[in-house]
Amino acid sequence: MIKRYLPILAWLPHYNRRLCGADLLAGLIVTVMVIPQSLGYAILAGLPAVVGLYASLLPVVIYALFGTSRTLAVGPVAIIALMTGAALSRVAAPGSEEYLQAALALSLISGLMLAAMGFLRLGFFANFLSHPVIGGFLSASGLLIALTQLTNLLGMQASGYNGLELTGSLLRHLDSFHWPTASIGISSLLFLYLVRLYGLRALKALLLPDAIAALLVRAGPVVAVVMATLISWHFDLAASGVATVGQVPSGLPGLSFPLLDTRIWHALLVPALLISIVGFVESISMAQMLAARRRERISPNQELIGLGGANIAAAITSGMPVSGGLSRTVINQESGAQTPFAGIFATLGIGIITLFLTPLLEHLPIATLAATITVAILTLVDIPLIRQTWRYSRSDFSALAATMALTLTEGVEAGIIVGVVLSIGLFLYRTSRPHSAIVGRIPGSEHFRSVTRHQVETASHLALLRIDESLYFANARYLEDTLYALVAQRPELTDVVLICSAVNLIDASALESLDAINARLKDSRVTLHLAEVKGPVMDRLKRSDFLDDLTGRVFLSTYAAWAELKKPRNA
Repeated sequence: MIKRYLPILAWLPHYNRRLCGADLLAGLIVTVMVIPQSLGYAILAGLPAVVGLYASLLPVVIYALFGTSRTLAVGPVAIIALMTGAALSRVAAPGSEEYLQAALALSLISGLMLAAMGFLRLGFFANFLSHPVIGGFLSASGLLIALTQLTNLLGMQASGYNGLELTGSLLRHLDSFHWPTASIGISSLLFLYLVRLYGLRALKALLLPDAIAALLVRAGPVVAVVMATLISWHFDLAASGVATVGQVPSGLPGLSFPLLDTRIWHALLVPALLISIVGFVESISMAQMLAARRRERISPNQELIGLGGANIAAAITSGMPVSGGLSRTVINQESGAQTPFAGIFATLGIGIITLFLTPLLEHLPIATLAATITVAILTLVDIPLIRQTWRYSRSDFSALAATMALTLTEGVEAGIIVGVVLSIGLFLYRTSRPHSAIVGRIPGSEHFRSVTRHQVETASHLALLRIDESLYFANARYLEDTLYALVAQRPELTDVVLICSAVNLIDASALESLDAINARLKDSRVTLHLAEVKGPVMDRLKRSDFLDDLTGRVFLSTYAAWAELKKPRNA
């Protein structure tokens, strides 16, 4: 029981010097790489840059204790930062003390929700977001975040958290365009883009090993930050109006607790729920992918507890909502991390920087941070997924397109709500009209296939109807209509066999429909039979009166029904 809620106890007894060495190296690399991200994502959320550093400390340690992934790296992430900024801007003015308090409240509420979902074993709720909807949401969020960073890249005064607001604000503030800021922002963006595009090839041409070359390419943001900071310091760009990070407080965060303002808490409930869901879906997707490579197991419910604890830790240490980050997790994994101790070592590194080295960040241009965020976030725009979904399923593409459109025009909250509704709506629509097929026997075998696709044996008095979906309230009436139409079209029918090989559930509504079908077919002198009913379904049917009233029999297999019923009764 203890190991269930403290997964660290499963691997800590086997920890050794080799694993420690690998984790220490990964922790050092992650420390250097995620500093620009942590600062940039805090600014994206409208918070002081140091909040991003605070959110990379205790939350990481708490996740290491309670999380089940060995390599997932927790901290501020772009999408959660964007959602945080959008939520907080509705309840307080950015930069105010109330805004900071609201950020702590948002972290705490999100953490409590995640932990409660974990203890209640509600991890399956993540399944209500279909992959096309997630892809559309992430792609639109990537574009939206890139759009928000235009203001910092170009030194403009525009604001907003959805595409319409941002576009309108940018057009109204064209006169605020700042050439010095734009110069350093665009230069940083171009440098990062060229490094990402050609860096690996150039480094391999210098005969560097692939692993080292890949690591150096990923260090591109660090190089950009160092160069931009030195240039800003040397030429005193702040005096020219270039926005910089400014003075970053030194020292570790003290204990904090959000004010119990019921107005703010009530306003943040829905945003906190959406942030929790999006953060969990993003985290669990990466955690399961990495665990599959290492043949490890991820517990979704325990991940909820781990992420919940991390967000609660962020709330009491002046942080912001956190989740598993894509880029920092990839860096962590490719740097050779073996256990969550890599994250703890990274936390120690960030803690040292927070204690002693924050004065070095004072001259860092915010435009450079915007460039690092823009280059990193555009990888979320999944063009292949959009193209494939269009070719494969127009209904799934409509959900993807609607999610993207709402996310871009109305904001991330509207996008994710519409995505969930469309995912559930499409599922209900598809399952409300289950595929069914009249099947016949393939000559010389015990196999049965659709009469419209194969040359099969049939009998005019017998209909073998295969239902390819569980039966529940949404499709019960459709099943009735299908069977009544079949009987009306074939007056010679005397027996109908429902093949239930794909039926995993028959709920109360469907059971009532089956009773009605049985009675109506009886009035039409047609006998209803079942075949290939699964054990759990049969167990539930036995607890009802349906089997007592059934006019026909329940056959173990379709072939048994065929063998028994293929000859007319009067033959």
